[in-house]
Amino acid sequence: MKIRSPIPEKKSRLEIIPLIDIMFFLLASFMMISLQMQIVRTVKANLPTATLATSSTKPDIVNLLVNRGGQVSVDQKMISFTELNSLLTNRLSANTNLPVYITGAADATHGSMVFVLDLVKRAGISHVAIAVKAAPDQP
Repeated sequence: MKIRSPIPEKKSRLEIIPLIDIMFFLLASFMMISLQMQIVRTVKANLPTATLATSSTKPDIVNLLVNRGGQVSVDQKMISFTELNSLLTNRLSANTNLPVYITGAADATHGSMVFVLDLVKRAGISHVAIAVKAAPDQP
């Protein structure tokens, strides 16, 4: 005679989803730790520089310097805005990928820099960069 228990019998199940989650977490952790343990070792090389080799072609670059008063100089020559516009359109017609670098003096105003940038963009030049350098006390 079989005596049945009033407590229903439960079959045990093995849930693998939490096991998979833990394994992926451990895999990611080990990967991140192993990447940080990698030591980059380089050899410092003091290579000689060429003394006779000089560039025979000068790249076609326009360097604009904006001073405190908002005046623009190209190659250390002061130039008016109308002359600048004609210079930029002439150079752009010769080279469609003409790069322009705008450098502002330390005391140049933001408004004058934006005005020169807008003038360059109105001339149709799309490759424009503003040259910046870190202050001496900044890393």
